[in-house]
Amino acid sequence: MTAQDPPAVARRRVRLALRNARQRQKLTQQQVADALEWSLSKVQRIESGDVSVSTTDLRAALLLLDVRDPRRVDQLVEDAKASRRQRWWTRPEYRDHLTPAMLQLLQFESEATAIRVFQATLIPGVLQTPDYANWIYNFWSGEDPDGEGLKVRVDLRAHRRQILFSMPDPPEYLLVLDESVLHRTIGGPSLFADQLAAVLKFVRDRQISVRIIPFTEGAISAMLGSFTILELGDEEDVFLYREGGWLQDTFAHSVKEIRRYRETFDQLWAESFDTEVSVRLIEARMAELRAEVGRESVSRRKSRGTGFPL
Repeated sequence: MTAQDPPAVARRRVRLALRNARQRQKLTQQQVADALEWSLSKVQRIESGDVSVSTTDLRAALLLLDVRDPRRVDQLVEDAKASRRQRWWTRPEYRDHLTPAMLQLLQFESEATAIRVFQATLIPGVLQTPDYANWIYNFWSGEDPDGEGLKVRVDLRAHRRQILFSMPDPPEYLLVLDESVLHRTIGGPSLFADQLAAVLKFVRDRQISVRIIPFTEGAISAMLGSFTILELGDEEDVFLYREGGWLQDTFAHSVKEIRRYRETFDQLWAESFDTEVSVRLIEARMAELRAEVGRESVSRRKSRGTGFPL
């Protein structure tokens, strides 16, 4: 363990160690629960990473599962302690404004080995500029009269971005954008051009790979809506996040459901323009928007010069 490891990473090491030790002993989760006088749901939640395990419970479980090497036990105890550290997004000013699904996304996003994103309508939140994010959230201002929720969610995007892309070994980030996203001029041509420039920087810095799926190919798949698949390095550690409106996001663990979305993503990726062509499309659209801004600027100057009202 390193000092920089987030709590979710430490928790994952503990739960995988417990699960693997149980399987080596050929014990079921129910047998472990009975032997330790725990509920079955407690064992399931610890092994799935939904909750942390106390050091006392961990030592009891390791003894039952015949994990006795002192160095190994000490390492896992330290991991258990680390996993219970307060995370920045659990502070009340964040937690009180975030959905359960978003909290789960934050828990696993920082330890993902691969993130696959399909966006049918917008640039993904973690890649959004502050101006773009503010414009989107202002649409929901009626749901948040005091503006606190909006501020938290915009700040959250910046925190997620910093954590995700500053890690020593960041996840592979694959993004498919429906072509319509390029033509949905959120916030006006200048703001949206800046947003496209930000996406291109992520690509050029090799932080993400992006592909554009043509109008003709993406229409049916887009009916599923936007979604994010997070992979944590183990075939059982794959999660699905779907973002809807203000408070309408979901986080799924269902293997069957996730498999369907993964197959959909693979199909979208295969049917999209490759990254080189996709980048050229983004650049071309950005140039169009910059030109539009230039024409508007010239028009305003001419209006001032002739005395026409602005």
